[in-house]
Amino acid sequence: MNKLPERIRIKDIARLADVSVGTVDRVIHGRSGVSESSRKRVEEILKQLDYQPNMYASALASNKKYLFSCLLPQHLEGEYWTAVEKGINEAITTYSDFHISVKTAYYDPYDYTSFLAAAQKVLSETPDGVIFAPTAPQFTKIFTDELDSLLIPYIYIDSNIKEIPPLAFFGQNSRQSGYFAARMLMMIADNKEEIVIFRKINEGIVGSNQQENREIGFKQYMQEHHPDCKILELDLHAKRPSEDNSMLDKFFEEHPNVTCGITFNSKVYIIGEYLQNRKKDNFGLVGYDLLDRNVVSLKQGFVTFLIAQQPELQGFNGIKALCDHLIFKKEVKQCNYMPITLLTVENIDFYLDAHKKQI
Repeated sequence: MNKLPERIRIKDIARLADVSVGTVDRVIHGRSGVSESSRKRVEEILKQLDYQPNMYASALASNKKYLFSCLLPQHLEGEYWTAVEKGINEAITTYSDFHISVKTAYYDPYDYTSFLAAAQKVLSETPDGVIFAPTAPQFTKIFTDELDSLLIPYIYIDSNIKEIPPLAFFGQNSRQSGYFAARMLMMIADNKEEIVIFRKINEGIVGSNQQENREIGFKQYMQEHHPDCKILELDLHAKRPSEDNSMLDKFFEEHPNVTCGITFNSKVYIIGEYLQNRKKDNFGLVGYDLLDRNVVSLKQGFVTFLIAQQPELQGFNGIKALCDHLIFKKEVKQCNYMPITLLTVENIDFYLDAHKKQI
């Protein structure tokens, strides 16, 4: 064998395999139009040389366009999913040289039929890849079965369903997060006999797998370490926010000794602002996510701890994983847990400043 240059080129492989450059290119990229004998010769040479094609350069040279679809819960500007969309848009900008675009559909998280209708809209677009926040497993599976049948790769963000494995998942370990949250709450509860879980719920639906799993982890910790502590529950109406204050007033009238609580959704500010308006400054409160109003309640002392989960990074990395898989032909790690970060009034500004530089 003649001495090869340090940088192996396709024409070098073609010479060694005694085939055309076009044949080598078709083998490398898995295209048809190659005889079995030629394919075997090329593959053997590739193996001998441990050849790794420059997929980045190939993708840049290609004119192929990629459509990604996102399926997210409906939300208002400034709510949790706004940050996820920000990360998605950052990724689209980052990989714009590779002709990628995104279309987003939305569903009502408290209505499973809304999820299925939005999923059909996504399927009608025939996307190259999908990134979405799963709903209840039995309804998620209807969607993923169709994606699998069409060989469309999909990414979960926010919550994972291990029984229906995606190409990749980006989000917290929800049960571990809830377990951790219980531990933090009980550090400030000081052996209280009662605590409360605040929920936002509509017709029995919490609206998030992640919230349900956090609560499972929370109750596991309580059963293991504080089995005698009574866990009260207050379900606020997700679609009737005007009733929040009256429901909270009634709860505290009936349970005046409860001074610690938690919510597993992203709107702890609802409780924090209520406590501020009612001048209840002796209540220990734990919540999730860095919505502006949550951060204000934390800084003003009406939320004790916030737990962050980097939604921008979830959105960014979801798109990146689809690019790695479809465009650059890279192996993608299946389970990618976001850190469980505890934030207080003392470290929130530092975290926010550092977090801006991550994407």
